[in-house]
Amino acid sequence: MTNVLLVGAPNSGKSALFNRLTGLKHKVANYPGITIDVGTGSLLSNPEVTLWDFPGTYSLNPVSEEEQIAINSLRSALRDPQDVLVAMVLDATRLEKGLTYCLQVAREAAVAGKSFVVLLNMMDLIETDGLDLDVSGLSAALGVPVHPVSARTGAGIAEAERAIQTRELGVAPWADSPDALITGTAQQIGERYAPKGDLLVRRQARLDQWLLGTVSGGLAFVIIMTLFFQAIFTWAAPLMDGVEALVIAMGSVVASLMPDGVIADFVNDAIFGGLGAFLVFVPLVFILTLIVGALEGSGYLARAALICHRPLSVFGLSGKSFVPLLSGVACAIPAIYAARTMSSMQERLLTYVAIPLMPCSARLPVYALLIAILIPNETALGGLIGWQGLAMSVIYFFGISTALIVAAVASRMGGEGQGDTPFILELPAYRWPAGRTIFSAALNRAGHFVRKAGSVIFAVTVVVWFLGYFPNGGEDLGGSWLAAIGRFIEPVFTPLGLDWRYGVAIIASFLAREVFVGTLGTIFGIESADEDPAPLADQIAASGLSIASGAALVVFFTIALQCVSTVALLAREAKSARFAVTLMAGYLVLAWLAALMVYTLAGVLLS
Repeated sequence: MTNVLLVGAPNSGKSALFNRLTGLKHKVANYPGITIDVGTGSLLSNPEVTLWDFPGTYSLNPVSEEEQIAINSLRSALRDPQDVLVAMVLDATRLEKGLTYCLQVAREAAVAGKSFVVLLNMMDLIETDGLDLDVSGLSAALGVPVHPVSARTGAGIAEAERAIQTRELGVAPWADSPDALITGTAQQIGERYAPKGDLLVRRQARLDQWLLGTVSGGLAFVIIMTLFFQAIFTWAAPLMDGVEALVIAMGSVVASLMPDGVIADFVNDAIFGGLGAFLVFVPLVFILTLIVGALEGSGYLARAALICHRPLSVFGLSGKSFVPLLSGVACAIPAIYAARTMSSMQERLLTYVAIPLMPCSARLPVYALLIAILIPNETALGGLIGWQGLAMSVIYFFGISTALIVAAVASRMGGEGQGDTPFILELPAYRWPAGRTIFSAALNRAGHFVRKAGSVIFAVTVVVWFLGYFPNGGEDLGGSWLAAIGRFIEPVFTPLGLDWRYGVAIIASFLAREVFVGTLGTIFGIESADEDPAPLADQIAASGLSIASGAALVVFFTIALQCVSTVALLAREAKSARFAVTLMAGYLVLAWLAALMVYTLAGVLLS
């Protein structure tokens, strides 16, 4: 078994190349003996060769905790006694950016006696723009084999795979080179062999004049973000309808094959009522990840961080907070990890405060359900704007605004957030997003979403169904054990116009936000067990949920801290259990007070 360590600087196309080499069969694992998550997959042409996609860094001299962990992990992997090769990915269009890191890793590999090869990525752009790059001369200067490849088109991939499998590699001649010599040599090689020409620079500058302009940049940001939220709802709608129709059809077929009784009720109400209500919203997660991946792959995400730096600094944050906050739109867990890149612990803590308020994908099914209940599925401006998509945009912007306001208050209470820490950000070149890569990432994210939440939701669904079905066999939900528990906690939610059913779903959702939908699906499935199957939103709407109570629920879920996993990770990353518990309790109180205010105000306006 051969292990190939794929390393490189951020934005070098390393992950896209990894997916091309492994046939998009990506998964996350721990490299033996280290404690960081890396991508792993088998070489498409030879399952005996395992590729490990290590996190991107700029050098072996870390500037953040995240880079320190990645570098320590790489050094640990190089000491592995197993058969290990090192493949350094360089961006051919920005050769000088990664050369210092390349020579540093080559030195570490030489000291460890490991073979080393350079994969020169994005050669398709070099050829398209008519630029010149002496690959053989670069190989001679580096002292190791250099293979030109393109993760986008697949050019050169077969030759690179053959070189790895036949061991046409070399040990770099840099084992005794100090950092000063490494840096100087990298600069000389870059000046001599970097592509001659400024076509890429001019093309990027033209786009930046508009996308980073004082007025045009802000306008473009608002337009792109608005389209982002509209697309989530609009593009996912047909997929959601298809999943819903499939679940209902499967439930009908299975129910018709089973005799009446407890088992049939369990399958119909718990399985297809609870889990089915959750699966309907999985396409939303897929579309969300797909669009975020497209924004990142195009190079715009870094520009958005730059645009957001000045307004975020007002709230004690910086543009570096933008990526963790946007990651929080998918899930709080990777968002909290992403905050490791901040060198200031105070700014990191402020970002931790803001992340739980970001409208994560776990909340997405809850928002989608409540919007479907409260907002008609109609459009305006000739179908360009959907009222439900607009409502989703409003909810997201409300969550983001609340996060910024809370961060600002926390910043004022604890002193300045970013202080004198310089804001340095690399702007990657504009490129067409790698469709195969972002599509694969979206599929992986949706699958992970189902696997991570599915087991928890199934367990909660079984418990909820059991409590709701007994002791009277599901004939009267109001006389069940579930109703007794719900009525015990009902006084907490009565001021919001919510009865015991929503109280039970809210309590269950602290295991995972998605459980709210599955729990209500189970409860209403039991309640309407003798009726024809209908979408959950229609059942809840028919039960008499008012607009004021629905709006209060939205506000509650926007502010309340997400889940137990988020609290646990916050405690670990902030190195303070008190910080995490205080944040959870504070957001619960704030969520309830804000929901009460919205419920009262909506009641007055609608009366």
